[in-house]
Amino acid sequence: MNPSQALIERSIPFLEEVKNRTAGGELEDWLNSTYGPGTALYDDLAQMITDGVEEGWAANVEVDGPRYRRSRIAEPSDVLNYFSVTAVYMNSVPRYRGQYHQHPYGELNLVVPLDPGAELAGPRGWQGAGWTAPGPGSHHYPEVRGGALIALFYLPAGRISYDITPAAVG
Repeated sequence: MNPSQALIERSIPFLEEVKNRTAGGELEDWLNSTYGPGTALYDDLAQMITDGVEEGWAANVEVDGPRYRRSRIAEPSDVLNYFSVTAVYMNSVPRYRGQYHQHPYGELNLVVPLDPGAELAGPRGWQGAGWTAPGPGSHHYPEVRGGALIALFYLPAGRISYDITPAAVG
């Protein structure tokens, strides 16, 4: 089994468990208490996606040069309970904003710092190792500070919209 397929296989039981839950603060709290750093799921997924970035099969498409890259690892499918799997790599010590987007159905986002102190801005503030879960209809700039990190995210129905602009959001 190739490494990306192994990551997908490791994700299947997790996606089965969360398939009927709605992204937002309550789910974010549950993810961090149930599957936070030090748990088998978090540690396995974090290692697999870190290896994927290092090996060049994950987060390998430049969005804004080598400091902001992403790639879709799996499209929504029945076996994944119609979630997609995507990886993003961001690297900046000062605060850096990525590409503005919207989550029509929310997002489950595993945050894997590669540098001590690297954090991703989530809906409830800055997040180091752990999870964020922006709710349905949420929209934001992905932001990083403190160094390099990987965000492994699961999107219900694979839905993410990059055709929204901050000025259009009222």
